[in-house]
Amino acid sequence: MEQLGEKRILAMRGICKFYPGVKALEDVDFDLYRGEVHSLVGKNGAGKSTLIEILAGSVKADRGEMEIFGKKFDYLTPVESLNLGIGTIHQVDQLIEGMSVAENVLIDNLKTNRAGFYSLKNCIESTKKILDFIDVYIDPRRMVSTLSPVERKILCIARAFSQEVKILILDEPTASLDKEVEDKLFNVIKSIKQKGVGIIYISHNLGEIFELKDRVTVLRDGKKISTEYVEKIDEESLIAGMIGTKAKAYEKKYKKFNGKVKLKVDGYSAKGVLHDITFKLREGEIFGIGGLMGSGRTELLKMLFGAFNKDSGRLIYEGKDVTPKTPINAIKNGIGLLTEDKKSDGLMMEMPVYKNISLIELVKNGDFFLRLKKERNQARRMQSDLNIAVPSVGQIVKFLSGGNQQKVVLAKWLMANSKIILLDEPTVGIDVGAKEEIYNLINSLSREGKIFIIVSSDNQELISISDRIGIMKRGRMVKILEGGEITEENILKYSL
Repeated sequence: MEQLGEKRILAMRGICKFYPGVKALEDVDFDLYRGEVHSLVGKNGAGKSTLIEILAGSVKADRGEMEIFGKKFDYLTPVESLNLGIGTIHQVDQLIEGMSVAENVLIDNLKTNRAGFYSLKNCIESTKKILDFIDVYIDPRRMVSTLSPVERKILCIARAFSQEVKILILDEPTASLDKEVEDKLFNVIKSIKQKGVGIIYISHNLGEIFELKDRVTVLRDGKKISTEYVEKIDEESLIAGMIGTKAKAYEKKYKKFNGKVKLKVDGYSAKGVLHDITFKLREGEIFGIGGLMGSGRTELLKMLFGAFNKDSGRLIYEGKDVTPKTPINAIKNGIGLLTEDKKSDGLMMEMPVYKNISLIELVKNGDFFLRLKKERNQARRMQSDLNIAVPSVGQIVKFLSGGNQQKVVLAKWLMANSKIILLDEPTVGIDVGAKEEIYNLINSLSREGKIFIIVSSDNQELISISDRIGIMKRGRMVKILEGGEITEENILKYSL
């Protein structure tokens, strides 16, 4: 690595981490030099987070060794990692809203006066020195609740430097930032780099990799694919490394539509979250939504369901305005939402199957009187239609498999005669066989005329189930793929 002209401060060799049925990391090598930005890229599940968690001490590798500042370690504890000068800035800011900038920066090392009592004045003076070191100015007296998103991210970096950080890990630092304020953050990163700090930079935005330069390592399915100097590669090469040579268009028979628009999502916006999301759907269409975490996908589904505040936007079904103000409005207008966390938001885990299935219909009709025979009969019909594997509809839901729990969630919306069904990560945590059953069920229901809008982080899932795929990035729908355009390469291309 003579091109770097600097001292190597980190070497991870032969790192392996196995979970039941999953090889999270397999013989991965990774190194870092003083004053270098070394980017780490890969699809979801490639092993990026596991690798940095091993370095941060929150995960113990099953095999491999690390050499940090010339000293060898089999594993680190979180305290050892911090003491070595390794700081991690997570995608979600871990700040205390009701405290000042100075108190957040020095939360692990609050300053005292000569008498040993806490001193805000001394905290402010120390914070000024740290902010001067990274070449930014934020008033140390300001409350965190008043900070902009980019100021919050810079504050997290400043807090890391309160521990004299020598290796800084940045995990998706721009995920919640607008393009207009990214430059300010990048200037801070470049300033830190010039002071000799080694930076590990994780991002799905490949443009950032080329702007920050130095080297990039590609992980795929827990294995290291390549490490290259950024100036010697291009974006297409990176994408090819991330998805592999087997990536290809999924061959499926697309439905023939009569061209009649059934549903229109018109101008959905919320400041800092979504920007003028507009698209049209035809009867029986399955519309997938792809994009990275933080792109606004889940927020869009919640807005369509009336569960997230918006500034503007209308939902038009068969020429009628059915825009819900609340989830109750959505239910009455025939809109259903399957959330990603079905155990917290989708099911009453301690209740029987028939109670879960009938709940939405009771809400929709305002009928809260118990009619146990009717409930059970309707639930048995849905159990049969959806092939829910359960000995009886009186079975407690928590004892069902993940796939059957998801079918119960779907059943409750179908019993309420939902015409528009929104699904957020519909098969997360479900085995391959159950996924196939869910896909077949969605396809069957779409042929009956129901409209599905599906958010998924699994690109192959989107390819296999969707008639068209809208790609979201930074709160905007930047591209709608259809027909032969629907490939994993295109999904990544427009997402990144």
